Amino acid sequence: MMGETVILAYSGGLDTSVAIRWLQEKYGLEVVALAADLGQPGDLEAVREKALQIGAKDAVTLDLKEVFAEEYVLPALKANALYEGKYPLATSLARPLIATELVREARRRGAVAVAHGCTGKGNDQVRFDLTVMALGPELRIIAPLREWNMSREEEIEYARERGIPVPVTLESPYSVDENLWGRSCEAGVLEDPTLEPPEDAYEWTVSPAEAPQEPAYLTIGFREGKPVSLDGRDMGLVEIIGEINRVGGAHGVGRIDMVENRLVGIKSREIYEAPAATVLIEAHRALESLTLTRETMHFKPVLEAKLAELIYYGLWYDPLREALSAAVDATQRAVTGEVRVKLYKGSCTVVGRSSPFSLYDYSLATYDRSDVFDHSSSRGFVELWGLPLKVWGMKQGQKD
Repeated sequence: MMGETVILAYSGGLDTSVAIRWLQEKYGLEVVALAADLGQPGDLEAVREKALQIGAKDAVTLDLKEVFAEEYVLPALKANALYEGKYPLATSLARPLIATELVREARRRGAVAVAHGCTGKGNDQVRFDLTVMALGPELRIIAPLREWNMSREEEIEYARERGIPVPVTLESPYSVDENLWGRSCEAGVLEDPTLEPPEDAYEWTVSPAEAPQEPAYLTIGFREGKPVSLDGRDMGLVEIIGEINRVGGAHGVGRIDMVENRLVGIKSREIYEAPAATVLIEAHRALESLTLTRETMHFKPVLEAKLAELIYYGLWYDPLREALSAAVDATQRAVTGEVRVKLYKGSCTVVGRSSPFSLYDYSLATYDRSDVFDHSSSRGFVELWGLPLKVWGMKQGQKD
């Protein structure tokens, strides 16, 4: 392979920094590092320079915030997608986008392989690999952490011996991933599910106990399921997500502590922070409750659960995922209006909702003198609705 090129998904962290040198030493490959801006904190130019300093042949940075928000986050939001009812899929959504760019860069440069820094027992390896298999089946996939069998301590020592700067020490062992839709934190003391997460595991959110005594209110405008305004101001999706992350985090909203079922068959304890995802999904559901028919409201959660599962399992490019997303889109045509939420001490509560397509009719719902519901029609309705049960009851009585 001497002289051939590999495109490495590069974050600047321990694993991918060590991987640059390891790919050179193990396979004699020329490494092109690819770093993607998905709205995470940090200086992407510094990440690029670090890759070159370590020995990468070239380093590419891509601003993918808009693409991530519009083409990956938005379909998940429309589906209220939460894996196992809790996790908003921030990392799960990011991986197929990054892997898509790996394939594009590999094709552009004539590379023979792509590489990533995922472990052999995590979910991310599946998300990267399946995307590459779907879009670039001719490319070799190299995952150094599945091959080198180094412990975290040995990785740090490997880096020190070769002068590779890494941000991790044995005293600070958290593994963190961030993008505009959320932050995940694992490893260290978090691996004991009996322990309350220490405050240093959180960066986006204040402790609810330390949050302001006065609540914050936000009014979110939606058009066909997409957030388009905040407190009456038209804004882009990236900007809306960023502002809600800021306000929600300041009020302790969006902390998630869960034991989840990984695709590889093990349970893992995960800590997530997702203020914007928490608020927007809650608001979106409230608007749907106002604008969707009963049958749609009752069936859509089936689509949502399956779609969340497919995304978590790395099947973004599976035809079923695309079909389910299309079905969800069809439910969003009337999901237009405004939702007001109250953020207080870690909670997000919907306190108002309105829509020009609202199916809520005051004159039908009220019990005051404005009531136009025909109560006399209910007797016949109940008789017919309950007829099968009445017949069953009569037959049961005959047994006695």
